[in-house]
Amino acid sequence: MSTSPHLPPGPVTAAPTSARSGGTVTDRLVEANRAYAAGFDDPGMDARPVLHVAVVACMDARLDLHDALGLELGDCHTIRNAGGVVTDDVIRSLTISQRALGTRSVILIHHTSCGLESLTEDFRHELEDEVGQRPSWAVEAFRDVDQDVRQSMQRVRTSPFLPHTDDVRGFVFQVANGLLREIDPVK
Repeated sequence: MSTSPHLPPGPVTAAPTSARSGGTVTDRLVEANRAYAAGFDDPGMDARPVLHVAVVACMDARLDLHDALGLELGDCHTIRNAGGVVTDDVIRSLTISQRALGTRSVILIHHTSCGLESLTEDFRHELEDEVGQRPSWAVEAFRDVDQDVRQSMQRVRTSPFLPHTDDVRGFVFQVANGLLREIDPVK
């Protein structure tokens, strides 16, 4: 049973039943995929993004990146995680994106009202207390979203694995109005 203020109370359970299909949320999504696949025509696209850009963003459900950026299927690689922070795994994905699949530009998108602003590394300690094992990953929590975007830009620009670091730009998506605010990398 969870005692952490950051974790939901009680044991982790299955997703709630979906009222639309009578099954789980996953059942509903699989059903939606069947409908999608019934009308699907293979566009014959290559795995290389048409715009040669990779977008790193937060996994927050309020961010519809394709609509917000005017992107179509096949335009970009999208890499998402909690906070949109540049971790070793993001560098791994960007390295494959650039070296094997031809991307040249990187756009980083954090957002206002991010859940990582309310967490600390104590989250890892609480998790360790609960499950008996410390996670091998850092929470990557932050207090200043602008500064965290700067740090993420710096991580990309200084990675020895990335050959294309001259077009790296960072933004904060404002969840209240949908606008991107560009962050100056030096402040």
